[in-house]
Amino acid sequence: MLDVSRLRVLVAIARTGSVTAAARELHYSQPSISHHLARLEAETGAQLVRRAGRGIRLTEAGRTLAERGAEILGRLDAAEAELSAHVGLSQGRVRLAAFPSALGTFVPRAAALLASRHPGLRVILTEAEPPEAVRMLRAGYVDVAVIFRYDLEDEDDGVGTRRLLDEPSYLVTPGGPAPATAARTDPGPESGTERSGPESGAERSGPDLAAYADAEWIAGCDRCRLHLLDMCSRAGFTPRVSFTTDDFVAVQAMIAAGLGVTTLPGLPLLAARNPAVCATVIPGSTRYVLAATYGEPPEPPATTALLDALTEAGAELEDLRSL
Repeated sequence: MLDVSRLRVLVAIARTGSVTAAARELHYSQPSISHHLARLEAETGAQLVRRAGRGIRLTEAGRTLAERGAEILGRLDAAEAELSAHVGLSQGRVRLAAFPSALGTFVPRAAALLASRHPGLRVILTEAEPPEAVRMLRAGYVDVAVIFRYDLEDEDDGVGTRRLLDEPSYLVTPGGPAPATAARTDPGPESGTERSGPESGAERSGPDLAAYADAEWIAGCDRCRLHLLDMCSRAGFTPRVSFTTDDFVAVQAMIAAGLGVTTLPGLPLLAARNPAVCATVIPGSTRYVLAATYGEPPEPPATTALLDALTEAGAELEDLRSL
């Protein structure tokens, strides 16, 4: 049977890339790390590492065991948290991964709600984009992942979801009215721009993306980039993407400087709004924000409490169309 402590050593080496970093992370001495590796190779009968210059590198067998080991250790940690939850919500921990604009808007409110209701429950927050958050969820490193999808029919095997909120997409351009736009929607608390209601003909028509066919475009993460390409394709052109960044603050700064245009969902604009850009809602273009869990229901009490807090915090956000 594999020793869990030695498995942790191999996983730490795979994650950090070196014996020195793994020893620092696990608070072991380097000779102790070498001893655990040697014992693990004896247990498995396989060479797990090889010398590479002054360091070491995992063999194919080592990489395979490290990947499975990460899942095993994650599940052990999750089981420990679930057992703590059975003692009651007065102690234990619950772990959440969420993408940046969710962490910058409603997730802190959810954590505060949870802390006020269950003061002894420790909430651990981690920033992660949806693909990485789902991997962490499957491996047992987190109990809940706040993710987004542009299509609700997309599914991950074994992953259950709870819908938290819907975000409209916006065309974001340098300050000033966008050509052939809908009623301008300006996500700034001091904006004096008049907004039309969601049923107005102007808003239904939306901005004319084709008016920016010759503009420089800024793209985000892979999923957001695909969504941008799809919207532009439906408008009859392929955008010329000149910049790519996941940083929504940097995106707006580049737009304000006249370096390009883009589309953004509502949460990034709510989290950090640059007053020098114009944001116009694009009807019919929605990003769905979901709370994901992994495994068979029912959820442990701490996870259920977190899901309820996330649902409440998401509902507290005002209609993102009227930002």
